[in-house]
Amino acid sequence: MKRIVFSFLHFFIFSLFIAAQKNAPKPIGPLPSPQQVEWQKMETYAFIHYGLNTFTDKEWGYGDADPKTFNPSRMDVEQWVRTFKQAGMKGVIIVAKHHDGFAMWPSPLTEYNITKSSYDGPKNKDGKVDVLAELRKACDKYGLKMGIYLSPWDRNHAEYGRQAYVDYYHKQLEQLTTEYGSLFEVWLDGANGGDGYYGGARETRKIDRRNYYNFPKIHSIIQTNQPQAIIFSDGGPGCRWVGNERGEAGIPNWSFLKKDEVYPGMPNSEVLGSGFPDGDIWVAAECDVSIRPGWFYHPEEDSKVKTPEQLVDIYYKSVGRNATFLLNFPVDREGRVNAIDSTNAVRFRQIIDAEFKKNLLRKAKVTASSERGKSFRAKKLNDGKWDTYWSTPDGTTTGSVTFTFRKPTRVNRLLLQEYIPLGQRVKSFAAEALIDGKWTPIDPGESFGNIGYKRILRFATIQASALRINILDSRGPVCISSIEAYCAPE
Repeated sequence: MKRIVFSFLHFFIFSLFIAAQKNAPKPIGPLPSPQQVEWQKMETYAFIHYGLNTFTDKEWGYGDADPKTFNPSRMDVEQWVRTFKQAGMKGVIIVAKHHDGFAMWPSPLTEYNITKSSYDGPKNKDGKVDVLAELRKACDKYGLKMGIYLSPWDRNHAEYGRQAYVDYYHKQLEQLTTEYGSLFEVWLDGANGGDGYYGGARETRKIDRRNYYNFPKIHSIIQTNQPQAIIFSDGGPGCRWVGNERGEAGIPNWSFLKKDEVYPGMPNSEVLGSGFPDGDIWVAAECDVSIRPGWFYHPEEDSKVKTPEQLVDIYYKSVGRNATFLLNFPVDREGRVNAIDSTNAVRFRQIIDAEFKKNLLRKAKVTASSERGKSFRAKKLNDGKWDTYWSTPDGTTTGSVTFTFRKPTRVNRLLLQEYIPLGQRVKSFAAEALIDGKWTPIDPGESFGNIGYKRILRFATIQASALRINILDSRGPVCISSIEAYCAPE
């Protein structure tokens, strides 16, 4: 009897699921891959710039520095990762090779690598110093994901600008994507070609940025060896540069690009800040910014580290504008994340956690101008679940939802999320607050723009009896998974 009842309940639940799926809104492309969705959920992660430049006091090494110059006095990779963990970072991308060509791992393809340095740290399974192996071990210990940056430009290699270098680069990439475990992102810089050491030639070499490196082959190597990894470059295909190094996404910010129109090192990169509303591929923006003015460590910048408040502002202008936040930490000459940088990054996370401590809409009454059906009602907006959402009927590209508080409530933050597996839809929206019986527009001090994975608005504290979000235009039926409100400490 129990088995019959269980079978009936299972069948009933399955039937409801099938009915909901049939009534679900159709996807509107371009669409993200599951890997791109999981990547964007990371929201904040760390960047590490560390190498010969740290000791030569340069940003872009020429390629001729003696490898022995790399000589940290008390390097501690675990200290890096502990810092990132405490700062709420979900992963770390390390510069495996910058433009100077110096490899931070024992690459058998070049003598210009970490084994020729003065560093005598922990050894890998082959008995060689290997910073990437140290980072892999630390990431696994503290539960962070790992990524790599491999500069296409190489100012040390004698064959740069010729086919032999391209073959070399592909072999380096093959090694990195097969010997260091699972990678969440592979970073391809857009700086390409110019003057360099080039094996002693000391000359300027120009390349066809669009075709020289054979990007289809590069993408194939990564996708074959690391199918879950997101590939970063100006044009993706996994995620894109936001067009500046301030950490600011544009308003609006579309997760779309036009295939084959954007490539690493392209001119007019400012268009990357907002994406293309009529794009045909999903390539969301990543906001890269350093916690210091420079990307590598310079002692004179110890007094110029971004404050916790500045980092918070960048968070709102990156994650809060449908992008991710990649924060660079220039490891110092001792081989550690400097105490100033570490303190400010951890304090940044504490402020963010305090500002988003309590969702004021979690228990508010919610109503909508229209609903698609039982499985897509407005109450899905505050059920705390990622994969449920409010949706409007087919043909309905506008609408409003109202959240009513039990009593007047202080509010100064509004957070919205679309259900992006079905596409980015909302083109424009606005918000109002019911104050003393009158609907009053909320003023965030900037354009509302669109939504995407996440849009966060800051505004002066108000005391409202209700909040109303008005969807003014959409590319199809609205699919919003969450709307939240907070009162950040002032």
